[in-house]
Amino acid sequence: MSFSTVTVSFPVDSETFEEMLTLCNDAAQADGVQYGLIMNLQAAKNYEMSGFCVLAYDDEHNKLVGLASAIDMMGLHTYEWSIVVAPAYRKLGIGQSLLQEVYNGLSIRGAEGELALTLEQGPFGAEFLKNNGYRYSFSEATLQGEAQAVQQPENIEIRRYQGTDQQMLIETFMGAFGDTEEEAQDLIAYNTTSENLILWVAVMEDTVVGTVTTREEGAAQWLTALAVHPQHERQGIGSALLNWVRQLAYDCGQQHVLLDVEIDNARALSIYEKAGFIKVMQIDYYVYVKEA
Repeated sequence: MSFSTVTVSFPVDSETFEEMLTLCNDAAQADGVQYGLIMNLQAAKNYEMSGFCVLAYDDEHNKLVGLASAIDMMGLHTYEWSIVVAPAYRKLGIGQSLLQEVYNGLSIRGAEGELALTLEQGPFGAEFLKNNGYRYSFSEATLQGEAQAVQQPENIEIRRYQGTDQQMLIETFMGAFGDTEEEAQDLIAYNTTSENLILWVAVMEDTVVGTVTTREEGAAQWLTALAVHPQHERQGIGSALLNWVRQLAYDCGQQHVLLDVEIDNARALSIYEKAGFIKVMQIDYYVYVKEA
C-alpha cells in the first residue's frame, strides 16, 4: 500500500473540498463525532483566511484517506490545527506523516504559536497528541439554542458597529475578556473585516454598553465575542444581545444559534444554560511541551 501527501494553502478548489467533506463525513459516521467543525472546512474555501491543508492519498485507489487542517484564526501567526484519518486507514502511520507535514507548513509560514485541537468524544485524538509531546491546556464547549421570536427591551437599541464606537468597544473587550488595548483593537479589526462576520453594538441613551458578533452558516447563526461594558453589567444587556441573535436567526429562517464558551467560564456557562442552550460538542486544546 502506497501513500503520498500534498500541502495546499487556503482556499482549496471545489474538487478537493468535496474530497475533504467526504472524508470528514465518513469518519464522523464511524466515530459519532462532528469532524467538519474541528477541521474548519468552511474556512478552507475562504480567500480571506490564512491557513493550509495537508492531504494524504492512497495512491493505488487515488483516494483521500487523511487530512490535516491548520488555520490562523486571528491573523496573529498562531495556528490551530487538527488531524483526521479514515477509519479503515488508521494505525498505518498516516497520522504521523500528516503531523510532520503540519510542522513543515507551520515553519514555512513563520508560525509564532500553535494549538492542537481534538474532540472530547473522539476515540484517538487525545492519545495521539499526548504520545507526540502535547499537554492538555483548556476546553471550549459548543452550545446550541433554538432560533425564536423574542420581545426586546425598549431601552436597548442594537445596531451595526460604527467607527465612532471604537473607544467604548475597546473598553468593553478589555473589561470583559481581560484583553490589552492592542488585543481589543485587533479583535475589532478582525470582526469588521472578515468575510461573513458582522459586529453589532448595544446602545443605551446614546452610549455603547455591549457588543456581539454574528456569522451566518447554513441553518445556524453563530454568535461570538458577546460582551458587556464593565460599567453596565447586571442591567439585562447580555440577555438582550443573546435574545436579539435568536431573533435574527428566526428572521433569517434558521433553526439554531451556536456559540463557543470555555469550560472553566462557569459564569458564562450558567447564563447560557439558563437561557436554554445545551452542549452539543466539546473541543479540547493542547499545547506542545518541549523536552527539557
